[in-house]
Amino acid sequence: MKMKKTTISAIIFLFIFGFLAACGTEDTTEKAPDDGTETKSGGVLERMEESGKLNVAFEGTYPPFNFIDDKDEFQGFDVDISNELAERLGVEANFIATKWDGLIGGLKADKFDIIIGQMTVTEERQKSVDFTDPYVITGSVLVTREDTDDITKLEDIKGKKVGVGGGTTFEEVANSVDGAEVKLYKAVGDYIQDLTNKRLDAIINDQLLISYNIKEQGLPIKISSDILNKDEIGMAVNKGNEDFIEKVNMALSEMKEDGTYAEIYKKWFGTEPLES
Repeated sequence: MKMKKTTISAIIFLFIFGFLAACGTEDTTEKAPDDGTETKSGGVLERMEESGKLNVAFEGTYPPFNFIDDKDEFQGFDVDISNELAERLGVEANFIATKWDGLIGGLKADKFDIIIGQMTVTEERQKSVDFTDPYVITGSVLVTREDTDDITKLEDIKGKKVGVGGGTTFEEVANSVDGAEVKLYKAVGDYIQDLTNKRLDAIINDQLLISYNIKEQGLPIKISSDILNKDEIGMAVNKGNEDFIEKVNMALSEMKEDGTYAEIYKKWFGTEPLES
């Protein structure tokens, strides 16, 4: 999918509504399912098979992973993966966009069946939900203005102003460097704007998100480091649904073995998937 180049102000406006893979924000929008679907009590596998639908949650404001296009339809890598997964499970994907900070709570309340929304697998999250096998391997990188040459590795942010999303794995990476002046943001667009306006020296974000948007939107920034830490992105499922997770893992494995996964990945990112 190709997007027309826009002015920097328009780019920043669009970015304000996008957020990070492991991030959350209080300013995202919600798009309820058209049919008012809300899952009922019982096992996820049983509910899915009875309803014929796989209720998938994500933010819906995070291109190129999940977003709403100009036809008011969901698009993105997560959407394509979800549709393929649902087809292999013999059902139809039903998408539910909600705020990041409400995703796990909504899952635990059975408002949807699964979160397929760039959620990094962490020990803390595993206390609340279970995860499938990783469906994306990615990682954080340093991002600077095009004319910056002295920030190429993590230790270089010592004494520098660094923007990250609050409550994200990127915040943890930045805070691992003593002397870094870490500034927290709610939306990725805000700290990209502060970087381009020279209020920040660098930002830390996901390499797939940044590389996609630099290419598609013509942003005056660059990835200036190798991957700082590897993130495993999983699909989150309410605890106690091992039978459902087993079926999802089997379908995901088949997608990778027959090349379907790689086709979807290359469609959105133009490169081969990273392996764990």
